[in-house]
Amino acid sequence: MKIRVLVVDDEPLARQGVALRLQHHRDIEIIGECVNGREAQEFILKQKPDLVFLDIQMPYLNGIDLLRSLPLEAHPFVIFLTAFDEYVLRAFEVHAIDYLLKPVDDARFSAALQHARRVLDNQGAAEYRERMQKLLRTDQEETTQPQLRELSVRIGKQVRFVNVDEIDWIEAQGDYAEIHVGTRTHLIRESLSVLSSRLDAAAFIRIHRGAIVRVNRIASISSLPNRDCCVTLQNGTALRVSRTYSDHLRKLLRNKAALRMNSLSADRTASR
Repeated sequence: MKIRVLVVDDEPLARQGVALRLQHHRDIEIIGECVNGREAQEFILKQKPDLVFLDIQMPYLNGIDLLRSLPLEAHPFVIFLTAFDEYVLRAFEVHAIDYLLKPVDDARFSAALQHARRVLDNQGAAEYRERMQKLLRTDQEETTQPQLRELSVRIGKQVRFVNVDEIDWIEAQGDYAEIHVGTRTHLIRESLSVLSSRLDAAAFIRIHRGAIVRVNRIASISSLPNRDCCVTLQNGTALRVSRTYSDHLRKLLRNKAALRMNSLSADRTASR
C-alpha cells in the first residue's frame, strides 16, 4: 500500500523540491499540496494523509499552530521543513521529531523518509504521537524565543552556519533575505520581520522596510532633503533610512555615543 503524502509550504519552489525528490520512491503517492496552514488544516481533516511535509513559517497559520488545531487522532506523521536553526532544531532533537533544514540535503531527506516508513509500519506510531504531543506542549510553554546566534546558509552543496556577529546588514529579497557578510552574500528563506524579532535589538536595527543593519557597522549618518536620512557603513555601503525608522536610529546612536563618552570619562578618572 502506498504512503499518501501532503506537501505544505507557502513557497512554490520548496513544494516542487519535495515533490521531485518523492518521485523517485514508488511507495509514495502525493495526494495534494497546500500553500498555508488554514488550507492544510481543512485538507488533513478531509483527506487524512499518512505523511505531511510541513513548513513551519507560513502566513495565517504556522505549522506548529496547525498541528495544535488538529485532534490527536487526526495527526499524520510529520516531517517539518524549517529555515531556522538553534531554537526549532534543538526542540525537535530533544523530542526525536524529524525535520529538514532548508535548503534540503538529499541524504537527510532520505533518512527522514525512511524513519517515516518505519513509524507508518506500526513500529512506533504510539511513541511518535507521544513525542509530538510533548513537543507541542513544550513549544506552547515558551513565551519568548532566544536571540539568533547563527543562521544556516547553503554554500554549494554544503550547509554552513554564519555567526550573526559577522553580519554587516540584511536586505529583503522577496520571500528571502540576503545576508551581507563582508564581500560575501548569502540568501536565506526568511522574512525581515521574523529576523528582526529574533536578532539582538541592541546590536541590529531596522532602517527601512527592506533593510536591517548591524549598529556597530555604521560609520556615519546624514540627512536627506525629504526628511529621510542615509547611513554609510564602514565598508562604504550607503543605505537609505526611511522616516519611520530614522528617529529610532538617531536616538539609538545618541545613546551609544553618550555611553561611550561616559565610559571614556570613567577610564580617565580611574587612571589619575
